[in-house]
Amino acid sequence: MIATVFLVVICLQVITCEEYVVPQNIDIDEIIKSDRLMRNYLDCVLGKGRCTPEGEELKKDIPEALQNECAKCNQKHKDGIKKVLRHLINNKPTWWEEVQVKFDPTGEYKKKYTDFLEKEGLSR
Repeated sequence: MIATVFLVVICLQVITCEEYVVPQNIDIDEIIKSDRLMRNYLDCVLGKGRCTPEGEELKKDIPEALQNECAKCNQKHKDGIKKVLRHLINNKPTWWEEVQVKFDPTGEYKKKYTDFLEKEGLSR
């Protein structure tokens, strides 16, 4: 009985989690430095390739994060997002275009986040 109650409590904590679950051992800088790793993650989130567990979680969370202005993101998530966006926009514009086609085909989010992109020096 105690085990059942414990399991229910754990499940409720997971269901009501207010932040996205991202492993703390993800090194964004190492991923960005490697075209192979970056491309693997990109192919995963675009539905073109296999996913690591982290990539699968990322793919699942991107649409919601775009819709709710990353409401469940902590500061580490936001810093990582900025770093990846800056890298894609400045260094891999064709890859950035693929991301936009997949997640923002109508340009809705580009309009929504114009101020953010300009503030970060990422508007094009």
